[in-house]
Amino acid sequence: MASETKYAALATNPAWLALKQAATTLQEIQAKDGSVPNPEDHAGARELIGAITESIDALAPHFPHDANYLRLAVTDFTKWADAGLGVPDFLDSLLAFNPQEHRVDGLGHLVVFPMYTQNGSTSRFVEAVLVEVIWPEFIGELEAGNYSNKLFVPLRFIDFTPGYDSNSAVLFPESVAVRETPSFTWGAIFQDREAARFRRVVREAAQVTRLDLPADAVELLDSQALTQETFVMWDLIHDRTHMRGDLPFDPFMIKQRMPFFLYSLEELRCDLTAYRESVAVERDETASPEARQHAKLVQYAVIFDRIFRFAITGTRVRNYDGLGGQLLFAWLHQHHVLHWTDTKLTIDWAEIPDVVIALGHEIEELYWRSIDRPKLAHWLAAYGLVSGTLTPNPASIWAKGPDALPLTAPLREVTDQVMDDEFPLSMFYEALSKKMRGVIESTSGITGASEA
Repeated sequence: MASETKYAALATNPAWLALKQAATTLQEIQAKDGSVPNPEDHAGARELIGAITESIDALAPHFPHDANYLRLAVTDFTKWADAGLGVPDFLDSLLAFNPQEHRVDGLGHLVVFPMYTQNGSTSRFVEAVLVEVIWPEFIGELEAGNYSNKLFVPLRFIDFTPGYDSNSAVLFPESVAVRETPSFTWGAIFQDREAARFRRVVREAAQVTRLDLPADAVELLDSQALTQETFVMWDLIHDRTHMRGDLPFDPFMIKQRMPFFLYSLEELRCDLTAYRESVAVERDETASPEARQHAKLVQYAVIFDRIFRFAITGTRVRNYDGLGGQLLFAWLHQHHVLHWTDTKLTIDWAEIPDVVIALGHEIEELYWRSIDRPKLAHWLAAYGLVSGTLTPNPASIWAKGPDALPLTAPLREVTDQVMDDEFPLSMFYEALSKKMRGVIESTSGITGASEA
């Protein structure tokens, strides 16, 4: 799992191995909220916490830029043990961890918190990761210019505890067990995992669909380093888009319960914005050659990841990323720039940008108009946008139109009428899913080193 980088040797460092083993063992006696509920386990838990803090102290000299955080992490672990091993509170150390202040290519971090891992563990277990920052020069140029995003931290894995031996590719402060919710100042994404699974899945999908890839797309699939830098650019723009634009609702959906297709449109809006801006950068003769090269590759990444991986990954239960992938594929097909003929997929690359950008404009128009609409009217308009391209489930009540819905009931009852699989897979995707299931499942736990 270790990569050939400055911090790679730490993956076999005795202190790291001891920390990793202690955290993994501690997880076995933790409850979902992070506590250790059984008094009979307390002595063993304190011994394991002692091993964790001893390891943090031993590893701390490798991370002088995180000295205050690591010191407070030891303090938080000690307080937790001394207070009886109830629900852990790591607010003090979390506030001291500020990786967004040290976005230097190749810089390492040791991160240890009781936390859940999206698409991994839903329990706030003690997890630990060794990571390195990915910050190529052209990304610094973009971030300092039109694409400022002070919260964005791109990472690569060196090693990790079981919560990250999964599909999780993010490290978010809101996942950490704390006594109160602070203002979040950073969000990290593991671009090496995103790039590695993209390369494996798209390579297989292109073979299955007999898609002839452009030469620069082949270069993308052949290089882990090139692909993860491409994903850094994609995510830099995607992430900042969530808080920009004519937003009819909180884009992070905090404490809101809405039909899942609204989440689909928000995530797709951000991806299509990244696509549109990448087209602009590619055509900008004042941009650096590296930025322009990666901008073209972002366009391939958005399309291929959306139509080949997102659409058929995960369950069919309110799968909003899957729905976004289906929508993009159908939009391209119905605008005659993507073709499935004689069991072969072809794409008209010269015409693709205008068609992709047009879908983004449709979503942006929906958002702009919805600011003047009641919430339910916005939901109905959003459903109309999606169902105008994708065929709903024949059993859907929503598909029957507003007259079939309980419009005077509480909004939650209207939401409840949305089927778990409101927009089922097309026949194309049903067949593709069967052929791709194995390779998609094989990407769980993948890292950049796996595919280097």
